[in-house]
Amino acid sequence: MKEIVFPYGQEHVRHNFEDHELIGVLTSKIETYQPKGSECELIRGAMEHPVGSPRLCELAKGKEKIVIIASDHTRPVPSKLIIPPMLEEIRQGNPNADITILIATGCHRGTTKDELISKFGEEIVENEKIYVHDCDEREKLVNLGTLPSGGECEINSIATEADLLVAEGFIEPHFFAGFSGGRKSVLPGIAGRKTVLANHCSEFIANEFARTGILEGNPIHADMLWAAKTARLAYIVNVVLNAEKQVIYAVAGDMEQAHKQGTDFLLSQCGVSATPADIVISTNGGYPLDQNVYQAVKGMTAAEATVKQDGVIIMLAASDDGVGGEHFYHQLADEPDIEKTMESFLCRKRNETVPDQWQTQILLRVLQRARVIYVSELDDDLAEKLHMIPAHSIDEAIEKAKKLLGKDDTSIVVIPDGVAVMVTE
Repeated sequence: MKEIVFPYGQEHVRHNFEDHELIGVLTSKIETYQPKGSECELIRGAMEHPVGSPRLCELAKGKEKIVIIASDHTRPVPSKLIIPPMLEEIRQGNPNADITILIATGCHRGTTKDELISKFGEEIVENEKIYVHDCDEREKLVNLGTLPSGGECEINSIATEADLLVAEGFIEPHFFAGFSGGRKSVLPGIAGRKTVLANHCSEFIANEFARTGILEGNPIHADMLWAAKTARLAYIVNVVLNAEKQVIYAVAGDMEQAHKQGTDFLLSQCGVSATPADIVISTNGGYPLDQNVYQAVKGMTAAEATVKQDGVIIMLAASDDGVGGEHFYHQLADEPDIEKTMESFLCRKRNETVPDQWQTQILLRVLQRARVIYVSELDDDLAEKLHMIPAHSIDEAIEKAKKLLGKDDTSIVVIPDGVAVMVTE
């Protein structure tokens, strides 16, 4: 027997697997990587030795309006550790700088004050100027031109009016942008809804290069990079986290060069070979990434890359915040025929994309490969409306999976953190 621990919400669940059934445990080397210092030392060390850029304190000299793009409540970025040294360096360069922390919500709901306090600490929330981006706040959006995709690039005017635009964030494998971090702070982070929709069009989502760990030839990445350059994103502080959400690596400096150093490190640690199996169990790494079904699609794509055709994916995601999007819900729940929904998406042109279409498209792609048993806190009927099979424990899910497959001698692969690995064939 082998015990595997899975992150689930803000807790962990455990399960003992029979040796003859468990044929693979796909984890990244990040979990055994020994960081070269404490979290604060790594962040400050990166800022002291920026890649392809002067230090932030030098960039801040003579700059009056400085904007720091920061992550929202859906991302486990340790802002309490990153923002203070960024503020220190900015004020070292210009003690009188007018600093705004702009929360990159993308198309997510607005971050609440309690969530801001949880991310930044009460002192920063009470004493710093913070603005929560709203992708539908038309009066706050400025058009920067046309993206390579052909969509209009609209971003928050707070960023365009800045004398210096910088960002914090974290780098992880991303299921269609290749990697998170870097340029993503601008698009989708502080972009208008129609800009995000054009970038996330069905044509791009279906592109073979719009996959985890791929930047070269990825049309979604190309749009994001253009937007960040045009917005003059000058400097980033990005971190890499382990499963415990601890900083193990940090980069700072030029938006492209520092980000590449981070993605190169991640590639060296997170790549794993697929092990085809009847049943694949995955997670979204626990809180905050498994708050809803929408986000949990990411962890499913890791399982998608290694489950056998017509196999079963067991997805563990607490989903305390529900589905995660009204459009996402209706695109799935209102049409029983997933093939029909997929066809309707693929017929849409770039500027005809509707909200949440990309996430639904990827989930449909997963469902075309395997049945999904969803272990969560959702009501059973809600999970079923989303074309998934509900369960509330790993034992229950495995029992249901074996019945679906019509056999007891199944092969099982587990991915304890589905957003932390890049599964390659």
